[in-house]
Amino acid sequence: MLKWTNLLLGGALGTAARYLLSGVVYQFLGTRFPYGTLIVNLIGCFIIGTLVALTEEKFLLGPNARILLMVGFCGAFTTFSTFILETANLIKDGETFRALVNVLVSVVIGFVCLKIGILLGKSF
Repeated sequence: MLKWTNLLLGGALGTAARYLLSGVVYQFLGTRFPYGTLIVNLIGCFIIGTLVALTEEKFLLGPNARILLMVGFCGAFTTFSTFILETANLIKDGETFRALVNVLVSVVIGFVCLKIGILLGKSF
């Protein structure tokens, strides 16, 4: 049960942190560019990179802390950090082509899915 508790707690904290941080950024920099989302995504990448080093290289974080911080917090804070980590892992494993495909398909097909969703939503 501890894993689910860690996941839910991390998710709640990540969601709140994303909402609060992006709101503060938008207050200072305005909304003409998605600065809030950009800052959250970049900070999320930094956080998950630090956690990977602490988990996989320094062995300072156990499985429960990994679930709380990496899956829960970072997953709710920004899925972009997970996308970047998984793409970096493909490159690290010598799968550069798959990493490129992951980036291109995620971005291009992501836009296509967004447009389809908008069209579907407008049809109701």
